[in-house]
Amino acid sequence: MELNSQINILESQIRECFGRVAWTYKTQEKCADILINRNKTIKITQIILSAITTTGIMITVFGNQKWVGILTAIISTTLLALNTYLKNYDLGQIAQKHADCASNLWNIRETYLSLLTDIKAGIVDIEKITKKRDELQAELHNIYQGAPRSINGAYDKASKALKSNEELTFSDDEIDMFLPKELKKSTRV
Repeated sequence: MELNSQINILESQIRECFGRVAWTYKTQEKCADILINRNKTIKITQIILSAITTTGIMITVFGNQKWVGILTAIISTTLLALNTYLKNYDLGQIAQKHADCASNLWNIRETYLSLLTDIKAGIVDIEKITKKRDELQAELHNIYQGAPRSINGAYDKASKALKSNEELTFSDDEIDMFLPKELKKSTRV
């Protein structure tokens, strides 16, 4: 098989790996976002239920409205059930694990992108390509072993972010906004 054909085959495989890592990175990032929002909502709910319970107890102690005591007992029981459920789940810690995984995957994604750039520029030989591919595969294996499982909805949010919102792509004009004049592609200043 000729060398160009071999490099094209390797490039195809590496492009596929890059795509999978990009999706997984965005999915892990969205998992972290979902869990952070869920955790905030639960914490606010706990505070509100605690405040209502305390107010209800005060009204019951200093007043004579039995229905307030019954309502307070129900709200207090709901708060107890919520706290019991959450005692085994630290959503903040789980969200941080997803964020850490995304951070590690970001580096792999960027390394795949650099490898693809080097292949297209013709500045790496086939041995270096296969060596780097194998190193990245080993790094990915280690990351995936410690990665938390994705949660429902994260894949859909990642898909929307990548396909509709184009979160990993930039136009030349968008990139030019970050660069000094000498490095800009467009002639507009």
